[in-house]
Amino acid sequence: MLPFAIYDVFTDRPYAGNQLAVVHDGQALRSAQMQAIAKEFGFSETVFTLPPTVPGAHYRARIFTPAEELPFAGHPTVGAALAMTQSGRVVPDAGTVVQECAAGLMSLTVDASTAKLTSTVLSTGDPIDPAVAAAAIGLDPARVLGRPGFASAGYGHNFVRVADEDVTAATAHLTELEKVYPFSFDPATGEVHARLFHDGVGEDPATGSAALALGVHLAAEGLVRGDGVHRFAIAQGAEIGRPSRLLGEVAIEDGAAVSVSVTGAAAKVAEGTLVALPE
Repeated sequence: MLPFAIYDVFTDRPYAGNQLAVVHDGQALRSAQMQAIAKEFGFSETVFTLPPTVPGAHYRARIFTPAEELPFAGHPTVGAALAMTQSGRVVPDAGTVVQECAAGLMSLTVDASTAKLTSTVLSTGDPIDPAVAAAAIGLDPARVLGRPGFASAGYGHNFVRVADEDVTAATAHLTELEKVYPFSFDPATGEVHARLFHDGVGEDPATGSAALALGVHLAAEGLVRGDGVHRFAIAQGAEIGRPSRLLGEVAIEDGAAVSVSVTGAAAKVAEGTLVALPE
């Protein structure tokens, strides 16, 4: 039997945010068994917490969608860190825990209720044709603001800025793009309204990896300027009844982004044991 807990991540209350199953002590499981368990839960991701295999890590995480294993994802990383510390399985070092995953070591600052994930593995890609970006969200190309583009802070996303009302109006049409993140951004307040459409997943209520990558995109497109730390707050998930709140930061030095962070809370909804394991 394996213990598990269900958390809602990027929210401070149950039945909002992004659902996550955290399965502990699964080191004897084969990959195919983990995949079957993730499919059984049916959430966008399930994370398995395991003993670390490299120096410096507090634990290892393997992250699965119902269809595949991922090298990294934001809300499983934040949720796993809080689950491990709140259950007493990990004691932070000066408020920090280090997660080992397929993408490398991830450092998180944790307190009683929130975790802050920081990435310095930043990259951008070629601009995206506005017509392609607009088609992916069911809008006329004239509704696109600025240049759509690709950015990553460990896991890549396609960003298209539109007006706030067009974020709500957007619909998924994922033919040329596998996933797309329509967002509005108010430079005066740092407020972001966003959605994520992902082929095979549907609409995601809260996306930590996209929040990290958004900081890279904002800096690359000049939507935040000047050396220092720029903060933004993302509202996501309301359109599907799972309101979420993600707090982002992007640090700029010499005119370029050097690190990005996302902070969020998580609420435990359920816990139990898996009594029957897949063969």
